[in-house]
Amino acid sequence: MGRVALVTGGIRGIGETISINLQEKGYKVVANYSSSDSIASMFTEKTGIPTYRFNVADEGAVEDGIGKIEAEIGPVDILVNNAGITRDKTLHKMHSDDWLNVIQTNLTSCYNTCRMLINGMRERKFGRIINISSINGQAGQYGQTNYSAAKAGMIGFTKALAQEGAAHGITANVIAPGYVETEMIHSVPEKILEKIISAIPVGRLGKPKDVARAVAFLADDGAGFITGSTLTINGGQYMS
Repeated sequence: MGRVALVTGGIRGIGETISINLQEKGYKVVANYSSSDSIASMFTEKTGIPTYRFNVADEGAVEDGIGKIEAEIGPVDILVNNAGITRDKTLHKMHSDDWLNVIQTNLTSCYNTCRMLINGMRERKFGRIINISSINGQAGQYGQTNYSAAKAGMIGFTKALAQEGAAHGITANVIAPGYVETEMIHSVPEKILEKIISAIPVGRLGKPKDVARAVAFLADDGAGFITGSTLTINGGQYMS
């Protein structure tokens, strides 16, 4: 294939698995990260996937970072917006920084990356944009007004973008994972984790590979008739 795929937040957790799976499918994968140079170095040493450090919440940093990627690797045809953070608090305790940081990192980042890449995709008449939302953007979650708002916003953003890109060979879709077995979930107390799993009809947590397979499916050249869709990968925990 040889198409260039950019995965934001692509060196850890679900993002790492997405990056590796796309590489195995033959894409030229580039992984973005924002904080840990040592983890990025280990990731590249293990996978051979180049990494680029820039803050997806910062429009100027995204412009510089993607400009460097396209100059060094090639035009980006597949974009996976996976970067995200949580700052959980109930609303009556939430500071404005908790709100803004989550909105900017999880939602404004989609504008920043897509805006930077959309003209090139339109010119080449091809693009695959895959935004990683969450079950909590569909169903809401106690203590996550900021995160739920951002992840729900991604869904509306993607539906509008899908309409704009359709005539130019660009698809835009959402994947909304449920609870997936990552480092973050392992920090949840055992009793709470048991309660979470008991609410999942298939009786287990998701695996990063479950999400990565869906990304590869939507990224494929043959997926051009699928756009504006939200694919829920949550074991039946929430059905919309």
